[in-house]
Amino acid sequence: MFRPRIFVFILASVCLSSVIPGSTVFISSATAQTPMPRVNFKERTLPNGLRVFSIEDHSSPNVAVHVWYHVGGKDDPEGRSGFAHLFEHLMFKSTRNMKSEMMDRLTEDVGGENNAFTAEDVTVYHETVPSNYLQTLIWAEADRLSSLVVDDANFKSERDVVEEEFRQSILAPPYGKLEILTEEKSWKKHPYGRSVIGRLADLDAATLQDVQQFHANYYRPDNATLVIAGDFDDKQLESWVDKYFGRIPKPNSPLPRVNVKEPARTHASRYVEYNANVPLPAVVFTYLIPPASDIDSYALRIAETILSGGTSSRLYQSLIYQQQIAQEATSNAELREDGGLFNFRVVLASDKKPEDGEKALLAEITRLQNEKVTAAELTKAKNQVVTDQMRNLETSNGKALALGNAAVLLGDPNRINTDIDGLGKVTSADVQRVVQKYLTDSNRVVLYYLPDSMKPPAK
Repeated sequence: MFRPRIFVFILASVCLSSVIPGSTVFISSATAQTPMPRVNFKERTLPNGLRVFSIEDHSSPNVAVHVWYHVGGKDDPEGRSGFAHLFEHLMFKSTRNMKSEMMDRLTEDVGGENNAFTAEDVTVYHETVPSNYLQTLIWAEADRLSSLVVDDANFKSERDVVEEEFRQSILAPPYGKLEILTEEKSWKKHPYGRSVIGRLADLDAATLQDVQQFHANYYRPDNATLVIAGDFDDKQLESWVDKYFGRIPKPNSPLPRVNVKEPARTHASRYVEYNANVPLPAVVFTYLIPPASDIDSYALRIAETILSGGTSSRLYQSLIYQQQIAQEATSNAELREDGGLFNFRVVLASDKKPEDGEKALLAEITRLQNEKVTAAELTKAKNQVVTDQMRNLETSNGKALALGNAAVLLGDPNRINTDIDGLGKVTSADVQRVVQKYLTDSNRVVLYYLPDSMKPPAK
């Protein structure tokens, strides 16, 4: 029986960090300080190119195993969207040594868990199990890297699953299609504009040869990063990794890489889309922002929280509570490897016009550009961001997720220990500066998503 795997459109939710000694965590006031311990990790690279990171932590008798493949939706071949997502599913099928869905038996049957997610830049497989099963999981991950069965039966079976997921998550929900439209309208050249989940026509047109070539291109040790966090012996771990992963050969062919630069926007763009399954009009703004590794990402994350981090945030208080223009008002700094989007989405209240939502949203952006946030508001936003990060780092899985993100997407594994300082140093002036720099009129895409009942009569 198919159990849906986690699918994500963005990786912003896993942009986690840890802290270093003496760094400041803002708790209840601007002067509160709590020094936090450093996350100590080891790094090495095998002769076949596999990068290995480990965090030894004996506080709990479990261990997390992550394998990050540096391939995501942006790497899908032209006209073959959804291939990275398809392989998220195919990797749970049979290998030469394991039956289909064997990863469930190796994890769930011993009290653990497993899952995976696909994003624009990466595909990540992860398990958490009692630590005495670590060797089994290292063997299993190495086995499905080296001997996955990519045959016609598995391909067609999982293609059907992905297509049904598209129907359930994109076509069925009222605003599911808006997710795809937002990406399509926001990118002119970069393949981020394609849907990670894939399109039905592209998946239907795919052949077994197409899929096998994609697997050969990207599922290889020199495109993978193994992250282990939890209760293990370091020397024993190294011997198991060498034994099972070290024997996988490195292909001679070069790794394909996306090398497309999105052109800067020079003027605002506007789009109107209609759909029968839209209960209330929605307004979307998007702005191009720099890559996740850029220093401005810290202030952009704080700005996002000030705008829509909870019911006390500016958008909620203004558009929903006070003006009652919207029933939903959110912002999101989507930080990606090659460049991101700062998104706004407003779902209007009954009888409100999209022009009303656009005007109210612009007013809040302008206010953030013209007026520095107060010290109290800045401190509150930092509290929210840091608390979320530290809560995630309480588990072995959270530590592995944070280290994998830093190593693969940010290009510096030590960001797990330095990002907190970057967030702590953000000032009101920094927030104002990045909003003025990126949330400009010429950098804005406006998308109205309206019910068919609002469509003008055909001429």
